[in-house]
Amino acid sequence: MGPETLAQVLRPLHERFPPGEHPDVLVGLADADDAAVYRVSDDLAVIQTLDFFPPVLDDPYLYGRIAAANALSDVYAMGGEARLCLNIAAFPEGMDPAIPAEVFRGGAAAVAEAGAVVAGGHTILDEEPKYGLSVLGVVHPDALLRAGGARPGDALLLTKPLGTGVVLTAAQQGVPGHEAALEAATASMVALNREASRLAREAGAHAVTDVTGFGLAGHASEIAAASGVRVVLEAERVLLLPDALRLAAAGAVTGGGRRNVEQLGARVRVGPGLSAPLVDLLYDPQTSGGLLVALPPRGAAALEEAGAGRTIGSVGAGPARVEIR
Repeated sequence: MGPETLAQVLRPLHERFPPGEHPDVLVGLADADDAAVYRVSDDLAVIQTLDFFPPVLDDPYLYGRIAAANALSDVYAMGGEARLCLNIAAFPEGMDPAIPAEVFRGGAAAVAEAGAVVAGGHTILDEEPKYGLSVLGVVHPDALLRAGGARPGDALLLTKPLGTGVVLTAAQQGVPGHEAALEAATASMVALNREASRLAREAGAHAVTDVTGFGLAGHASEIAAASGVRVVLEAERVLLLPDALRLAAAGAVTGGGRRNVEQLGARVRVGPGLSAPLVDLLYDPQTSGGLLVALPPRGAAALEEAGAGRTIGSVGAGPARVEIR
C-alpha cells in the first residue's frame, strides 16, 4: 500500500485520536516514522512496532530469522534497543509442525542476538504462511531518532546494499546465475541493524529510517518531507548486492518497485543518463534493508571507516524532494 493510499485509510484513526489529546505519544499516526513511541517518564519511552510477511525463502529457519530481523529494525531506526517480542504467525491447516517450529526457531535466534526475549504470540490458520514480530523497545526520550531532523550540510549514509527485492524475484523466476546473489542477499537480510544504529547514534545522527517496502527513493523522500530538506542521492555510489544490477537488467524487477515509481511521482526527480536497471534498484522494495542515516560528514566518515556503510548522498536546503544524480 502506497503512502497516499495509506494516509487515506488511516484518516478515521487520526480523527479518533487527535495528537493534541495524547501528549505522551511522541511518535504516532501523524508521523511518517518507523514505529510508535510512548513516553512513560522523563527518562524512559517505549517503542512499539509490528511487522510480518509471507515467506521470502524456502528455508523456514532463514525465513523466520529474516522476518524477525526486519521487525527488529524498526526499533533500531528509532535509536532504541529491543526488549520484548511476541510472535505473529499464520500457517495452513495440516502443515508439518516441524516447519512452523523452524520458523519460530529462526525468529528466536534473531531475537536472542538482539538481546531481547520472545514471551508469547498468536498464530492463526491461513492458506499462505506468514510470520513476524511485535517488538517492544526502549529509548531515552531525548535520544529518540526520527525521519525528521536532517539538516542542510548533512551526509547521507546507507548501511546495507540494495537489491533484495530484485534478487528474490530472480530466484523465484529461476534467472540463470542468481545463486551467488541470493546467498549475499540472505546474509544481508539476516544481519541486524543493531550495531549500525549504535554507531549512528555515537556519530551524531540527525535523522534515521530503515529502507524497506518503499525502496531507497521512497524512504529518502520520507526524510526529505519530514525534515523539510532536499535530499540528493548519488546513484553510482549506492551499495548494491552482487549481480543485482545484472539481474535487474534481465527483467527481475518487482511489482512493488513499479508501484513505488508511480506513487512517489514528482517527489523524486531522476536525472538524465542513469541506466534503467540502476534506477529500478533505487525504487526496489527491500526486505530487512539497511539504515539510511543523515549525519554530519565527519560522522559519516567514521561509520565508513568502521565498515558500517557508505556515503551515498547529501542533504541541502530547498524544496522537500529527492534528486537522483
